[in-house]
Amino acid sequence: MTTPLRITVWGEYRHENKNPKVAALYPQGMHETIAGFLRAQPEVSVRTATLDEPEHGLTETVLAETDVLVWWGHMAHGEVRDEVVERAKKRVLEGMGLIMLHSGHYAKLFKALLGTTCSLKWREANDKERLWNIRPDHPITQGIGEYFEIPSEEMYGEPFGIPTPDELIFISWFTGGEVFRSGCTWVRGNGRIFYFRPGHETYPTYHQPEVQRVITNAVRWAKPTVCIPDVCPNSPPIEALPEDPERQFRSTVGHK
Repeated sequence: MTTPLRITVWGEYRHENKNPKVAALYPQGMHETIAGFLRAQPEVSVRTATLDEPEHGLTETVLAETDVLVWWGHMAHGEVRDEVVERAKKRVLEGMGLIMLHSGHYAKLFKALLGTTCSLKWREANDKERLWNIRPDHPITQGIGEYFEIPSEEMYGEPFGIPTPDELIFISWFTGGEVFRSGCTWVRGNGRIFYFRPGHETYPTYHQPEVQRVITNAVRWAKPTVCIPDVCPNSPPIEALPEDPERQFRSTVGHK
């Protein structure tokens, strides 16, 4: 029997409770919309967690039982407790995959793993976003053509304050003329990370089939290949070591 891929979809679940427009688009929350299309895949197990749950829903047990963490945050990055960030970061370094979506670029977890500002320029208007697939050979882009378009989205523009990606998967162009590195991967420790730009809360982006396909592909790409706990053991030698020459000399001198 195949072991299911264990996915946790984390969301703030704040905009949906404060903004009627967002609630109309995502009545159960963006996290449940994302979890819903992931659950349609074979051999996966999907749970959700939100900011206002105890420990933000990311307890030691939950993270230990998570192969890939999908993260959406925006208005409450500062409310995420540092100890939970460190707990999730440790799991990524051990091997857990991380999919960071849209405004998660400013999440404490993302900045802690990348070590940079992760800042950018933005505009919430009525831009069309055209995402160019520049890695058609990559597992994340399978089923995606040369490009796809999102009719209305928030603009993100360069410069994007990230370290040079290990792989650049998508580049976005916006009606206003800006471009943006909108699909990027990194490896940190033993964990794979994918950042995917689209997903502003006031647009129906997560209902779009191409966006769902990319996230689904990314989750499978990011699944752990190993899980190596972060320890620093004292290691005994495999073979007998020769005697320390200095100690041997001191011993000889002492006998004279």
